[in-house]
Amino acid sequence: MIESISVIEEHAVLDSRYKENFTGFQATREKWKSNTQGQRAQGLVAVTNESEFAQFRASVPPRADDETVDALFDGRIRLYQSRGGYRVSLDAALLTHFVQIKPDAKIVELGAGNGAIILMLAYRHPAARFTGVEIQAAMLARARRNVVLNGLQERVKMLGGDVRAIAALAAAGSYDLAICNPPYRSALSGRVSPNPEKRIARHESEGALGHFLRAGNYLLAKRGRMALVYPAFRCVDLLTSMRTVGIEPKRLRMVHSFRGSAASLVLVDGVKGGKSQIAVEAPLVVYDDQRRYTAEVTAMLSGTAGRI
Repeated sequence: MIESISVIEEHAVLDSRYKENFTGFQATREKWKSNTQGQRAQGLVAVTNESEFAQFRASVPPRADDETVDALFDGRIRLYQSRGGYRVSLDAALLTHFVQIKPDAKIVELGAGNGAIILMLAYRHPAARFTGVEIQAAMLARARRNVVLNGLQERVKMLGGDVRAIAALAAAGSYDLAICNPPYRSALSGRVSPNPEKRIARHESEGALGHFLRAGNYLLAKRGRMALVYPAFRCVDLLTSMRTVGIEPKRLRMVHSFRGSAASLVLVDGVKGGKSQIAVEAPLVVYDDQRRYTAEVTAMLSGTAGRI
């Protein structure tokens, strides 16, 4: 039973199930010809004849052999990803819908990866402007292609750089909001992937939690906010580290795979220079009793949850 396994294993289960529900654009002819129910199937427009299938295939952007082109928000966002490298997971969608963004805000993501979170936020907040910071050259290049693929060049830019040397990338106090899905494990804990994309994204080999928080504090204007997603078992580490660098935790929401199961993730939002007081929000439950996504999570994944 999922409820009895460790939180790390539980998170891996969530991650795996989310990827299984991703809609790839490399669909086969047979799959698309058989889709005759409704206007969408698994998030994409139904294709019911040879002509429509040919049009669909022609719309698929070119990609490298080691890449896939995947869909977010029922196909409204497309995303290049490495087949064998780090791929977007459920926590990205949860963080996207947790953050609170004012119109015309300037937002920076530290450790932007392929750019999935920024792309989802840019769709949800069409007046905001975004900057992503990514240390890995291959992922940075893919993120820049994803920005172009989705026509967001006017509002989104991707910078190559190290959060440990953030002053080289931007001036202090330049942003209203910093977001981050930092590596969850210390550099040598657990099984370390031989794949560099996975290793750097999952382990603190190129920046620990404190580095990301100090970078966020540097980039934020006074009273600016920083939002993160992190493993629930490291919740104390996150909250105390935020306060240490000067970002006071103000909102917290635990994520549970099932109602009654232990929390696997925590979402936290803090204010630079804020006073001590935190609001603990109602738990976010991912699956119902039938092991299907809850209505709230379904709305998040489809992109219909409260677009601003």
